[in-house]
Parts: sequence; C-alpha cells; structure tokens
Amino acid sequence: MAGVMEKFIVASMFMWIVPVAILYGFNHELFPGSSELSSSSLTLLSGFLAVISVNVVIAFYICLAMREPVQKHEPDPKFLSEATASVKQFKPDERGESSSTHKKEE
Repeated sequence: MAGVMEKFIVASMFMWIVPVAILYGFNHELFPGSSELSSSSLTLLSGFLAVISVNVVIAFYICLAMREPVQKHEPDPKFLSEATASVKQFKPDERGESSSTHKKEE
C-alpha cells in the first residue's frame, strides 16, 4: 500500500511541477527560439505544452497503476451470509409486486 501512495504523491508533484516549469521556461525565454515568438504565440504554445505535459503525467501514472499486482479479492464470509439472508427475507406477493409499491387508493 505504501508503494501506491508514493507513486500517487510523485505523480501529483509532477502534475504541478512540470507545467509550471514549462510556463516559467517560456515566459523567461529559457527555451531556445521562444524569444522569437510573439506574445500571443508564446502564451498559446506554453499553455498547450503545459496541458499536454499534465496528460502525459496522467498517462504515465495510469500505466504504473495497471502494472500493480492484482490480488484476487475474497469477500468476507460473514458479510456474504448476512447479505444472502437479507435477500431471502424479501419476498414479493403473488402478483410479483412488493407491498411497498402499491399506491394508496382514496
């Protein structure tokens, strides 16, 4: 369980850090060629790349989650017996309707 939380925390951190780093890099002309773009082109390109980077991080996290070992879940026998007993208690009347579905006639 601890491994799952670590992966979640790391993925969450990357979902914040990577887009902010991309936006910062474009706005402070750290990427080559970004100084030649107009202001609106710079905003559009940096925003688009930031959104794409978040989707890449999400896809990477999903791939990691799919690789987690799957353990077959066995239901609790006590819960199973109580659920079976509660289902058997409900019996519809002869017409196939329960008493709670009848409408009040006035």
